Amino acid sequence: SRISRVTSEIRLSELNQIDGDIVDIQSLRAAGLINSHITRAKVFLSGELSKAVVLKGLRVTKGAKIAIEAVGGKVEE
Repeated sequence: SRISRVTSEIRLSELNQIDGDIVDIQSLRAAGLINSHITRAKVFLSGELSKAVVLKGLRVTKGAKIAIEAVGGKVEE
């Protein structure tokens, strides 16, 4: 579909590679996790998250949200 071409799936464990504690499209791009034509991302539960992060403007699965909140992070729309 057209949306799938601009959407990327991000593993929970990949969030550990991001510098800082704010995770959004720009920080995913800066960490090299997505390329320039991706405009949407969804975080799913895979692996461990070792630091508290704040997700902004990203979609997240129920399991990943629970894991993010368990280490002191939060999900914002």
